[in-house]
Amino acid sequence: MKRVIVDYSKLTADILDLLVEKYPDGYVYNDVIKFQNAKQETISAVEVRTDETIYLVKISNQLEKTMKDYSEDEDSFDTGALDFDENF
Repeated sequence: MKRVIVDYSKLTADILDLLVEKYPDGYVYNDVIKFQNAKQETISAVEVRTDETIYLVKISNQLEKTMKDYSEDEDSFDTGALDFDENF
């Protein structure tokens, strides 16, 4: 299974769908995964999965706002500015 780390700025509508479905009321402390990246920086993320991929989405204040806005108004949410790079 492929693992992908995703920053807020790289989210797609599909990943946002997964996040909102798994965490409809937001995530809590027990949902957070912490790990060190190659630069030995501590990263906090939440996990969502598809059949082929595990996504670790980095936590930020902007992520919480985006999830809330997306879940409230999915039809008018603009994902055009969101770009996903699997080599992140």
